[in-house]
Amino acid sequence: MFKRVLVANRGEVAVRVIRALHESDVEAVAVYSTADEGALHVRLADRAVRIGPPPATESYLRVPSLVAAATTTGCEAVHPGWGFLAENPAFVEACADNDLVFIGPSAETMARMGDKVRAKAEMRAAEVPVVPGTEGATTLEEARTAAEEAGYPVLLKASAGGGGKGMRLVTEPDELEPAFSTAAMEADAAFGDPSLYLEKALSPARHVEIQVLADGQGGVLTLGERECSIQRRHQKLIEESPSPALTPDTREEMEAAAQRACERIGYRNAGTFEFLLGPAGSFYFIELNARLQVEHPVTELVTGIDIVREQLRVASGERLARTGRADRHGHALEIRLNAEDPARDFAPAPGRVTRFRPPGGPGIRLDTYVEEGTVVPPYYDSLLGKLIVWDESRPEAIARTLRALGELQLDGIPTTRELAIDVLRSEGFASGRYSTEYLADVGAALPAMAAR
Repeated sequence: MFKRVLVANRGEVAVRVIRALHESDVEAVAVYSTADEGALHVRLADRAVRIGPPPATESYLRVPSLVAAATTTGCEAVHPGWGFLAENPAFVEACADNDLVFIGPSAETMARMGDKVRAKAEMRAAEVPVVPGTEGATTLEEARTAAEEAGYPVLLKASAGGGGKGMRLVTEPDELEPAFSTAAMEADAAFGDPSLYLEKALSPARHVEIQVLADGQGGVLTLGERECSIQRRHQKLIEESPSPALTPDTREEMEAAAQRACERIGYRNAGTFEFLLGPAGSFYFIELNARLQVEHPVTELVTGIDIVREQLRVASGERLARTGRADRHGHALEIRLNAEDPARDFAPAPGRVTRFRPPGGPGIRLDTYVEEGTVVPPYYDSLLGKLIVWDESRPEAIARTLRALGELQLDGIPTTRELAIDVLRSEGFASGRYSTEYLADVGAALPAMAAR
């Protein structure tokens, strides 16, 4: 095991990783911008290095600064968390060039999977179902032909991207050309690559993902699925496991597909295979997130496996202690708590947290960097933390989550807390029969999203 690791991130994920390092008797080195001086992750770390001013491009996204912070403090490895440089092959290569172990997949694997078009080709070769559409980056005319063959609606997606950037839903032929132009410009601005590909839009569909651990030596452990269909603008808000939509047979087919894919591409460390689940129960690969996911605690609560500690073990050269399918028990829900105003189209809401009281009791976990008095800066992602709840059954888990949300006090700035309460109390969520279109369909009827 390593002796000292740099945590190349901030906020909630930095706190999460630092705690896992300390539990593994590993020293943690934090990095911070001037906006985060005095933040919880800085105070929890054994050492901390200031790397620049508030803008991420001048601090958390500066590869030379991060590598210098690791080498000058004697770190052996770097944990990227999620976001920022977590899926940047150049950062992985820079770590290797400086004798630093990157806690994640190889740069080569990351580059292959980061190219969405190439990733789909790899999945086809592994006999993993993919959404019908173009097999590579497409021109406007090629997209027009493919859309006519697949049938509208279709999705235009950035070849090099994710997170909803460079993505446009096209419902009829007249919309294709302007959508193509807008998506290409957005993709170029976000990823430096304007190329797009086209997929058939499945509607209604569910977003279900499979968590994997792989040791790069042939060992693969699948840890079941997470249901991620409650979303706004392709960003997840509520996740749960197990999915109320899957049968045991479909679950096994999806996990077997993820295992085949890991073996085919020689995957190493933690990763998540994302799928769309169609109305008839068929599933299709969307993308591989070659990193730790925000929603990983959902899986930890139903499996009892600490995914971050497993990442450390694999990166240090250990083999997985078990392979195949992880055992699971009970039901878990995760509520993302974002500094956003649902009534203003989820506008970011930075500011000062004037009162903070976390919930307690059995089966309750709150991963956050927030304390009373914390100033939420405007420069970074709006995620404040996640409330993760476990109980024996789905109805009991929902009831416990509502109780915990009722206890939670997080005042001073607008958050998504009240929206989560509205969703959990709704008949659509309670029934388990919801899709990725849930908020678009019923959001106007939810009090938290009503215009003030």
